[in-house]
Amino acid sequence: MTNDTDGDIQIHRGLNGVYFERSEVCFIDGREGRLLYRGYNIHELAQRSTFEETAYLLLHGELPSRAELAAFDAKLKETRALPAAVLDVIRSVRHAHPMDVLRTAVSALAAFDPEVGDNSLEATRRKGIRLTAQVPAIVAAHHRIRTDEDPLPPRDDLGHAAHFLYSLKGEPPSEDAARLMDTDFILHAEHGSNASAFTARVVAGTQANLHAAMAAAVAALSGPAHGGAAENVMRMAQEIGEPERAKEYVQALRKARQPVMGFGHRVYRAEDPRARHMREGVRRLSAEMGQPKWYAILESVVEAMRPYARLGVNVNVDFYAGVVYYLHGIPEDLFVPIFAIGRVPGWTVQVMEQFENNILIRPLTQYTGPSERPYVALAERG
Repeated sequence: MTNDTDGDIQIHRGLNGVYFERSEVCFIDGREGRLLYRGYNIHELAQRSTFEETAYLLLHGELPSRAELAAFDAKLKETRALPAAVLDVIRSVRHAHPMDVLRTAVSALAAFDPEVGDNSLEATRRKGIRLTAQVPAIVAAHHRIRTDEDPLPPRDDLGHAAHFLYSLKGEPPSEDAARLMDTDFILHAEHGSNASAFTARVVAGTQANLHAAMAAAVAALSGPAHGGAAENVMRMAQEIGEPERAKEYVQALRKARQPVMGFGHRVYRAEDPRARHMREGVRRLSAEMGQPKWYAILESVVEAMRPYARLGVNVNVDFYAGVVYYLHGIPEDLFVPIFAIGRVPGWTVQVMEQFENNILIRPLTQYTGPSERPYVALAERG
């Protein structure tokens, strides 16, 4: 923990190590590399669950019955369509970065949500379900609009992940490709008080509505220090070019004291528990797409970085995620919006918890400027 001390005041820069609230949603053990959603291990959820089931778990607190899951899935499918006016907003900002378009469209959706001003837990949950369905629709619609194609009308015969890929690319994905994207959404669905989730809580703490908190969370995620790792890993893999060059590339970065993208995490000292599920998915998808070298490059980088694992510099989930998106032919500037698609249920439940026991989040800063000094009239300042 890096703190500055001045007299009796201790500064926790970045609020590092500070507990500001209690939560029943997400448990992270960074030293052991454990992650639980509502008490369920991420490994079991990634291997046995679906995004729809995991989203229900986060939003309701328990795994659903068959009937509950069917009803939840139906609600998601019912709300995939975007209002025509929101599509017009997207068209008007089509040349902006996809994260800026997403933030703008989420704000615009507030004008069309019948419960926008209702901050009760039930209404917030319902709005969160709608946003879970609408955020991928925004990302896909914008991409098609900016490439001079019309957004596709929603279908009700595809699951959440498969429908996103269909809406983006115009054809249903293979079962394996859809399952890997589904796993990606599960792994990104919630991760405690990260920068975007904390931002959502700060906004909710003012009693602003869910759409305002969600737009703020998207804004926080758009910063490269929070959401940009997947893009950077793919660029690194392209620079390496061949597996045989990975060791030399890593050594050059370490010698120059530069980070290796996709390694290290603010929370985890052990390997990010989410990473292993994307690793196997990348291997399979690389083979399916006829591009096995990308998986080989990543594994060569992991091997080159193995000596640094004892220092707590381990692979994280974003190390593999970018290659998944790349193999789907998804442009790099959509990597972070895809992260946001998975995170909507997590942001929603963070806001719900904030509303349930609300307090205005108002930390302090220590003043280090000049002591009080007299005001000098403008005429006397020359």
